[in-house]
Amino acid sequence: MSITQEIETRLQAAFAPSELQVINDSDSHRGHSGHDGSGESHFNLRIRAAGFAGKSRVQRHRMVHSALGDIVPRIHALAMDIDA
Repeated sequence: MSITQEIETRLQAAFAPSELQVINDSDSHRGHSGHDGSGESHFNLRIRAAGFAGKSRVQRHRMVHSALGDIVPRIHALAMDIDA
């Protein structure tokens, strides 16, 4: 399973989001620091879920990091757009 699929699966299970986009942006970072050649090092995430309502930005980010668990140390960058 690709990292993109792992991210999607874990976030679907944790939040049942109304919107989820996981975009692999690794190719645009080719030759930059952190690009490991795997093709799965940089991601952009857009997620909307009721569970984020009333939470601060930091709390939302922590919730996502917790749901992703061991995936986070395996990637170089994860840009997140999170809302309820």
